Amino acid sequence: MARYTLVYGVRLVPEHSVAGLEDAKLSLSDGSTAGVTLHTIDGTIPQLRRGLDRSLDAFFDLLPGADEEDLEKFAD
Repeated sequence: MARYTLVYGVRLVPEHSVAGLEDAKLSLSDGSTAGVTLHTIDGTIPQLRRGLDRSLDAFFDLLPGADEEDLEKFAD
């Protein structure tokens, strides 16, 4: 089974208070850099939880390279 490092961040701020958003940068061990796209979801705490769950599910559904074995063992 392939192994990865999942990089993520979460911060709650009052709705409509975000004036701008920039992608984050990762420095990789080979000396290169990679971007991390940031996303926002607005709503109540229950809405945010459901939105985050859907967003993570979609991320892993679209991720190339998921082995059939991984999907069989860990998919819901």
